[in-house]
Amino acid sequence: MRLARFAASAGALALAATGVTVALAPAGSAAGSSVYSVAPYVDMSNGQEGLLDTAITGHGLKAYTAAFVLGEGCTQIWGDTLPIGNDSYTDPEIARAKSEGASVIISSGGASGEPLAWTCSTQSSIDAGYQAIINDYGVTQLDFDVEGAAIADTAAAARQMQAMKDLKASNPNLKFSMTLPVLTSGLTGDGVNIIKAAKTAGIKIDVVNIMAMDYYAGTGTEMGQAAVSAAKATLAQMQSVDSSYTYANLGITPMIGKNDDGSTFTLADAQTVESFAAQNSIGRLSFWSANRDQPCSGSANSLSTCSEISQNQLAFTDAFVPYEGSTGGGGGTTTDFSLSLSPGSASVAQGGSATATVATAVTSGSAESVSLAASGAPSGVSVSFSPTSVTSGGSSTLTATVGSSVAAGTYPITVTGTAASGSHSATYSLTVTSSGSGGGSLTNAGFETGSLSPWTCTGGSSVVSSPVHSGSHSLQVTPSSSSTGECDQTVTLSANHSYTLTAWVQGPYAYLGVSGGATASTWSNSSSWNQLTVTFTTGSSGTVTVYAHGWYGQSNVNADDFTLS
Repeated sequence: MRLARFAASAGALALAATGVTVALAPAGSAAGSSVYSVAPYVDMSNGQEGLLDTAITGHGLKAYTAAFVLGEGCTQIWGDTLPIGNDSYTDPEIARAKSEGASVIISSGGASGEPLAWTCSTQSSIDAGYQAIINDYGVTQLDFDVEGAAIADTAAAARQMQAMKDLKASNPNLKFSMTLPVLTSGLTGDGVNIIKAAKTAGIKIDVVNIMAMDYYAGTGTEMGQAAVSAAKATLAQMQSVDSSYTYANLGITPMIGKNDDGSTFTLADAQTVESFAAQNSIGRLSFWSANRDQPCSGSANSLSTCSEISQNQLAFTDAFVPYEGSTGGGGGTTTDFSLSLSPGSASVAQGGSATATVATAVTSGSAESVSLAASGAPSGVSVSFSPTSVTSGGSSTLTATVGSSVAAGTYPITVTGTAASGSHSATYSLTVTSSGSGGGSLTNAGFETGSLSPWTCTGGSSVVSSPVHSGSHSLQVTPSSSSTGECDQTVTLSANHSYTLTAWVQGPYAYLGVSGGATASTWSNSSSWNQLTVTFTTGSSGTVTVYAHGWYGQSNVNADDFTLS
């Protein structure tokens, strides 16, 4: 599972001293109405908000995102279970930060809860609930963090977008963000459906904020470049729904320091992301969380209270704050475009062909003519485009035709778009296959032995007799409330060779992939059996680990009938 999670504390908190009178700003008095360009999350329910005061008064932080308001039926509470507008702990902290000059975004949802539109089906109550947040805290910025199974709730997404349309009509300065899980390859299908829901409602999401974290792609993942890849892919997806989206409508939110999957977002990664944001006028930079922007003390390591890496206090805040004074996330006026490929790779037998969509988009300024060309194709492979040039915002179909004598192997082909503003490129990975190529097989791929061996699993994962895709047994991967469930089998294949892994799966956020000598994965979220396919190329050793796993906090995942060819 590579879905990111923000953690809202469920523990009891010591409340502020009784008798405190809190003066909250009236509606519309928040500083400015632009999308705040640097606004890290602050977990308002873990008792460490003093670090926020230091960030504001000593490190130049001008905005932050207060998390999380939770829907509870048709009412709303903070994560410490106290009602909005009457929380004797959170409300004084928000008031104090305002008095220190910081603007606040109020965020609803998170990994442990859902926004009001997901817990209440009465549209008027949803509208009134969100309006209450605006009124109680005097904000013009709302954020909605949707994770886990909630992201697939299309009815709730429709209610959410109708509420935003209604509230924007009565609050002209209102801006809102949708914070969504992301892979390095972009949003999940459910995430794209959130953007489509806005399009259907006739509104535009001010910021699609991607959770650039917890990809579950291995602890060696280069997290700065992974965030950049996710941002580029997400913008292309956004523009496939509405071509008017630009980088000014995109937010990037990494988890600083150690991530839940064991990967690490370093200060160097922060610089990579900040530089990318400055170059592209990204709408918002954030991170989870300001509470964690400090080293651990002694042995008291905790993902919710520190970064678990060596750093100075508020070092990540210092790394991101300069962006506030550069472009400010306002969106540039210089004309430019982006180029992306979908899919970015294909496996083709000798004598066959493959197609891909070359998508372009306006990232700043106005549309322009983009000419397309390909380079790097081996002898015997021809690459054509239809059409050969597009207006940025349009797309073309790439066709790669493979001759019967082309040697088997993987060939990187560079696709370049050239316009008056400059050029942009993307790599298309073409794998040519032939009969009789080297391979290897998985043992007990259908689990018909009735036992796991040679698979190794975590927790309570086991072989079961129901449900099955075929035969009489299948694999059941069992996550817990705090850890993923996973079953692995390590195999040695031909070195530097391309393979296709398939399996039939069912269950919430079922993942199929390989790690070790190659890294690739895919996932689905379905209660019915469906086939997943992963292509990968082995390294010099040929050894990879095949895995199936399920996301923590979710129910069991079943897998059956693995093939490796």
